[in-house]
Amino acid sequence: MSSIRVLKNFIAISRHGSVAAAAREIGLTAAAAGQQLQHLEAEIGIALFDRNKRSLVLNNHGRALIEPIQDIIARYESLGSGLKNELSGTIVLGALVSTLMGHFGKALDELKRNYPELEIKLIAGLSSDFLDQVLDGKLDAAIVTESPFTLPQSAMWTELYKEPMVLILPQTGQKRSRSTVSDETIPKNLPFIRFERKTWTGHLVDQTIKVNKLAMNEGMEINSVEAIIELVRQGLGYSIIPQLANVDWKHDQRLRIHTLPGKTIYRKVGLLERKRHGRQSITTAIKAQFLSALS
Repeated sequence: MSSIRVLKNFIAISRHGSVAAAAREIGLTAAAAGQQLQHLEAEIGIALFDRNKRSLVLNNHGRALIEPIQDIIARYESLGSGLKNELSGTIVLGALVSTLMGHFGKALDELKRNYPELEIKLIAGLSSDFLDQVLDGKLDAAIVTESPFTLPQSAMWTELYKEPMVLILPQTGQKRSRSTVSDETIPKNLPFIRFERKTWTGHLVDQTIKVNKLAMNEGMEINSVEAIIELVRQGLGYSIIPQLANVDWKHDQRLRIHTLPGKTIYRKVGLLERKRHGRQSITTAIKAQFLSALS
């Protein structure tokens, strides 16, 4: 019978698609991680990955085992936690980098203080990429923006907080104020730095431009809110982005923030998870932490 460590190794390899990367995560040598995978496949009697020179890709047999193995690990890690009345074990969360600058980072820190035996592993990425990883069981859950599309029936998304979409421009020595956009506000000599169109936040940028009937001098397209903010600070363009929560915008001496005159579009940030999974006690605690922090 395979040990919990062998099962955790399988989950880590399925998430990274690499024995070496999984080994670094769980503290093994690549050789030991590879041997554990071979042991598991030999014990089950089937190959769980399609192998090529550069990576391992879960096959149908491997994908079918993700959820039951995660459930076994969750049940094992929860042993004794009910007696101690606290959360323990490991949860793997996908998270937008920009959410770590918002309410999520603060709530996560509070959660760790409340439950010191809980290990939270964060994987950075984009909302659209996280959906498949959550559905495949590679991630227990993910902090993502609200999907512009209907989610599969096996998934659910719970809103945690929201951020208004705003126009940001470089500070040019004018009096600092939070003002409303007019035709004169949009700089004619600077390019518009757009968040990547195909992303979920990119859809919100498009929606904001259309609602406010703005004419943009299209320039760069980037998939990082943080990079966009820094480019605008350097005077290389202007942009429409979510006004990240918990960021001290008022004292940023290199940016001007403008509200938009039309309907306010919000980036809604929430927790994406499967309707049934082995880490629901932890995701429930995460959602409760936000309700507590925002009440």
